[in-house]
Amino acid sequence: MKSFLKVLFVGIYITSSANSFAGIYSDDLSRCLVESSTPDDKTVLVKWMFTSMSLHPQVKSMSAVTPEDLEKSNKAVAEMFVNLLTVTCKAQAKKAINYEGGLAIQQGFNVFGQVAGKELFSNPEVAKGLSGLEKYMDTEKINSNLGLPVK
Repeated sequence: MKSFLKVLFVGIYITSSANSFAGIYSDDLSRCLVESSTPDDKTVLVKWMFTSMSLHPQVKSMSAVTPEDLEKSNKAVAEMFVNLLTVTCKAQAKKAINYEGGLAIQQGFNVFGQVAGKELFSNPEVAKGLSGLEKYMDTEKINSNLGLPVK
């Protein structure tokens, strides 16, 4: 069970699924996870990703996440995963595992994580913060070096 959870959790952090196999059953599971999850489910996932990433030594000093916050987040996301896999998307999860193996679960939650992250980044306040990068980008240098038209 520990290896299954490890595969599941690692899958959530993968942001590009271009190299991963997605069969029809993992696609069905992905669709169910995305369409059946609530806005609160997506918030729980994003909070869990944030609290987990805040532990990295390179960013730890930038966050005020406490061990209690992390524990609360772990509990909430585990409850959400269990509910999605055993109630909400049970039929799709069973078929995905039966026909495509455990990686189908990883693929399903990978897509779910991407959708949750996309919703996070579409928040106007977050988008405004991200747009601050533009003033430091040397687009002429990038375009010139990549053979694109220089404006």
